[in-house]
Amino acid sequence: MYLYDDFDKTLVDERVNEFRDQVKRRLSGELTEEEFKSLRLMNGVYLQLHAYMLRIAIPYGTLSSEQMRMLAHVARRYDRNYGHFTTRQNIQFNWIKLDELPDAMADLASVKMHAMQTSGNCIRNITTDQWAGVAPDEIEDARVWGEILRQWSTLHPEFSFLPRKFKIAITAASHDRAAVKVHDIGLRLHKNGAGEAGFEVMVGGGLGRTAFIGKTIRPFLPKRDLLSYVEAILRVYNQFGRRDNIYKARIKILVHEIGAEAFGREVEAEWEKIKDGALALDPKAIAEIASRFRYPDYERLADEPAELKAGLAADARFDTWFKNSVWRHKVPGYAIVTLSLKPEGGPPGDATAEQMDAIADLADRYSANEIRVGHEQNLVLPHVRQRDLPELWRALDSIGVATPNVNLVSDIISCPGLDYCALANTRSIPVAQELTRRFRDLDLARGLGRLHINISGCINACGHHHVGHIGILGVEKNGEEYFQLTIGGRADEKAEVGALLGPAVPYDDVVDTVEDIVAAYLELRERPDELFIDTVKRIGVEPFQERVYATR
Repeated sequence: MYLYDDFDKTLVDERVNEFRDQVKRRLSGELTEEEFKSLRLMNGVYLQLHAYMLRIAIPYGTLSSEQMRMLAHVARRYDRNYGHFTTRQNIQFNWIKLDELPDAMADLASVKMHAMQTSGNCIRNITTDQWAGVAPDEIEDARVWGEILRQWSTLHPEFSFLPRKFKIAITAASHDRAAVKVHDIGLRLHKNGAGEAGFEVMVGGGLGRTAFIGKTIRPFLPKRDLLSYVEAILRVYNQFGRRDNIYKARIKILVHEIGAEAFGREVEAEWEKIKDGALALDPKAIAEIASRFRYPDYERLADEPAELKAGLAADARFDTWFKNSVWRHKVPGYAIVTLSLKPEGGPPGDATAEQMDAIADLADRYSANEIRVGHEQNLVLPHVRQRDLPELWRALDSIGVATPNVNLVSDIISCPGLDYCALANTRSIPVAQELTRRFRDLDLARGLGRLHINISGCINACGHHHVGHIGILGVEKNGEEYFQLTIGGRADEKAEVGALLGPAVPYDDVVDTVEDIVAAYLELRERPDELFIDTVKRIGVEPFQERVYATR
């Protein structure tokens, strides 16, 4: 966990007081809704289809058990007893009353949580690998760099009113669990030939109306230069980004139109002016921020202890969950545990107040008071002793977050869709719910292997449908709900945008169509262990089209 200081507390408290006054003026009629809009957006408040929605930042996806309990309190006291974890490592509350928003924010501020810059045309919540600090394949804890960027970007006067929203993601692992290539800036920490750690800098990634994979403009950037280089990118974007057309305002359009090489030259020229200035990172400053991250006092333990072996031998359900939801930790004797927020028939990413309270208690007991949020809309306990896994599993199973479907076909990423969002064309949640019912057979799901379904209710792509192995996009046709399907997308280190499968299908047919795609995959794969994404890569889209649309 990162230990915040008094400066952070003062900043958050002052922001709450400022917003309380803004809400008071809105309720009195002193401010119109249009005048209030920009103020509320900078505080993470949206006006959705039915009510105001509050989006809370979870920087680099790390929560303390105390903070999780506060989220449960907010869900219970101000909302309808649940919260929705998002692909941006945030949590959203969909039903908070405007006059109660300042009180909810004050409660959150008491545990150093806030909603600043979770919306608006600014630098949004910095995201990273949910396994950062414990992943065996990382070179160091990427959250340190997320914190450096958080401090630099919070209320940055030059970048608070950008042409459009701006998202930064970081990974320090060989396997990208942060989807860095589909962000405005993607940062991959790696080592050069001399063994020095630095960043590959990618720009212009993003989904939405037009999807692009980020382009590398600097293969290796020394750590010292991270802030100055990112600032140079933002300055170039701020200067040349489109402000006359919201659909062409993202940095991805600028990079696409002028080319990555030309954009990179502009950045390099701007960077030369500032790289040796105040933003050059002193190793002592980096070390000071790194020292604020506290890690458990790990015990000296052996892998595969007797308690774990006995549990695996005694209970087939535990063995199934262990193989699906538990991963190796960098410290022997420990494990990383993913909690599935994708139960059969449930809205993806939702957790009730009771579940959040229980998870906080389990984090205290088994995970050094720490919880992580992943961009797949699941939660993680990052510091679990292997000997405690059988007992932990029973507790997780009792609260409904031990479904062994992580990375399988029913582990669906979905936006809230037309049930909540005023921008959506279609419902997303009911489609996701029905898909989890259709693929409830876990033996079938395991036989399919890793297969990601992503659903967005509109072109804004909050469900990241472009990079789903199977992507589902809601569109409107003559007042009816239809869905376009893509296949072959992926969000990892080999990120690709999926290819359009064919004509959009009506709402009533979309789940059947996904089943047809899966059936086609089972027929077309070369061997049982060939993953869906590899089959699509090998044979292309056409064989799937022929089978899926043959009877339509």
